[in-house]
Amino acid sequence: MGPVILNRTIIQRIFGICATPQPKDEGCWTVSGKRVEVDLARAQELSTPFGAIRLEGKKLPVRLLVVRGDGDSFHTFQNQCRHMGRRLDPVPGTRTVQCCSIGKSTYDFTGQVMSGSAKKNIATFETTRNREKVIIQL
Repeated sequence: MGPVILNRTIIQRIFGICATPQPKDEGCWTVSGKRVEVDLARAQELSTPFGAIRLEGKKLPVRLLVVRGDGDSFHTFQNQCRHMGRRLDPVPGTRTVQCCSIGKSTYDFTGQVMSGSAKKNIATFETTRNREKVIIQL
């Protein structure tokens, strides 16, 4: 599976329908306390640069967006735009994530607002790779 494509209609933007999927294999990730582990062998959505998945549920305190950057880097964001609370999608090749709504608030991979309606940065989480696992510290 390749990176998320951001060609959404105006209707999708109005309703805030994001392009980033939840993992096809729900068992690819676990949460234990303040630690989330994603098994890369089972999370095919993260196999290519700028591939991404949404993690929600399983007693997570917040929704997460996990994005594979260039090469082997991984980035995790609180998946909630600071303008209206909509979900985020990665913008392939740009090292940014963008709100899926009309306002298109855009943040860099450090969580800093770059453009759009949002006035505050988004939360990011320490994310490391340990062999075939991505480890996220909440």
